[in-house]
This record gives sequence, C-alpha cells and structure tokens, in this order.
Amino acid sequence: MASPDPAPPFVLHPPVGDEAPVLFDSPHSGFDWPADFQPAASRDAILTTCDRFVDELWADVPAAGGTLLAATFPRAYIDTNRAEQDLDPAVLAAPWPQPLSPSDYSRRGMGLIRRLALPGVPMETAPLSVAAVEHRLTAYYRPYRGALVAALDRLHRRHGIVYHLNCHSMKSRGTAMNTDADQLRPDIVVSDRLGTTASPLATQWLAARFRAAGFSVKLNDPYRGGDLIATTGAPTRGRHSIQIELNRSLYLDESTYARRPDFAAVRARLGAVASDFCAFTRTLTGPAHATAPVA
Repeated sequence: MASPDPAPPFVLHPPVGDEAPVLFDSPHSGFDWPADFQPAASRDAILTTCDRFVDELWADVPAAGGTLLAATFPRAYIDTNRAEQDLDPAVLAAPWPQPLSPSDYSRRGMGLIRRLALPGVPMETAPLSVAAVEHRLTAYYRPYRGALVAALDRLHRRHGIVYHLNCHSMKSRGTAMNTDADQLRPDIVVSDRLGTTASPLATQWLAARFRAAGFSVKLNDPYRGGDLIATTGAPTRGRHSIQIELNRSLYLDESTYARRPDFAAVRARLGAVASDFCAFTRTLTGPAHATAPVA
C-alpha cells in the first residue's frame, strides 16, 4: 500500500523525435499510496475510483512526438480534476479557512477529497484536518497541476498552438453516483465542455478517428469534461483541451481490475490514433492557426 519512500507526484515523458504540439495527461492512473493515506474503504473499492492502466494505454504517445504526463498518486487521495474550492465541508474536521464552492461532484461524494469510494462506502475513517488537506494540495495536487501548465505553456511558446488530451477511464455502466446510473456506456466519450475548451475541428477529428479505429463514440455524454480542461482550454488563444474517457471493459476485467488478454491490441489501436493526431496537429502549427476560428 503506502510507500516508505514517497514517489514523486508525477512522471513526465518527453516526446521522441519530431515534437508535436500535443500533450496527453493521465491524472487518475496513479496508485502509489502516500504514507498518510489510511482510508476506511477497501483496496478493491478504491480501485474502482482509479483509471487503472490508462497511462500504459497511452504509453506510445512519446514515440509519436507527443508529451505524456501521468500522476503517481491515487485520485482517491486527492483529485487533480477538481478545483481547489470543490471541497465538501463534510470531509473536514474544522472549517476551511477560505470560501468553498462545492460542485455537484462534491454533493455526489466525488469532490476534491472524496467522501465516498462507492455508493454508501465512506472513503476516510474520519474527517480530515485542514493541515492534512493542505498537505495533499501542496505535495501532490499543485505540483501535478503546475507540471501540466508548465508543459502546455512550453509547447504553446514553441508552436504557437497546443492540444491537450486529458485521459480517463469510465465504468462500462453508470453507478448511483453518476448522472447516467445503470446505463451502458460507449467505448469512448470525447468531451470539450460543449465546444468551449477546444475547436470543433479537433473534437470532431478525434471522434471520427476513434470511430475509424472501430470504437463506438459519444460527444459530451455522459461526461462534458472536468476542471482540468475547463482551466487549460482556451481555443481563441490557441489552447485546445479535450477529455477522453475509455470504457474499462475494453481492456480490463472490471471484477478483478486485471488486464484483459487483448490489452496490447487496444493499446496499439490507441497508439495509432495518437500517432495520427500528432501528425494532424503538425499541419496546424503557427500564428495563423493559433487564433483563427476553426469551426
């Protein structure tokens, strides 16, 4: 479980060869438990909150010329895809010193600090102190978000444009904590917060390329995109952020969280999409594309 020597909060894999203006990030695939993480929920329950193996599925991104960033710590410890103010007061032992703004995610138990691992399954043994949450922010959350912003800024300076693909996984069927409870999900959901975080050109290109690779795809349903793409996406300034959700049943056994036998084949299909996307974005670099409308 907890590591005696704390792992760094993220791993950054630079591109190999001809760099593309592309960064993939996997904020929820880490499972190195910090020493102070002593949850009430079982390991199996916590595994359901993790985007298990998503960083491995996109491991061919650097060879295609893209940058790959992955968190090492569990989302169950602190969720980098939530705003700092998206904190449920119920997880705190004392009032937070700044104003909070809990979202619907917090109300469903899935805020910055998770209240629930699964429906009816508490995450923590007891409410957390302000100091404990601040430690999670300063040692894990902010370094990861800082690394993401720094890498995107560098790519934007070099190319005049940057494409950020925020990579996740989803259960094959929604649970009571989701807005689509008990509904079957497609292979992939491509989200851009209803067209506000990326150009339609990029979003539609990705959806079409995933379909060409044999995946079923929906746009912005049931996921519209979390705080990371909301924060980084600014298409009028040449910063395009898109969230990608992969159906877990494609590549792992959802009862054991072990890789399926065809895991390598799914990785190869995704690697081909990533390679084509990097090639596509190389045709869109430069000042003319950075600010031009691309509907």
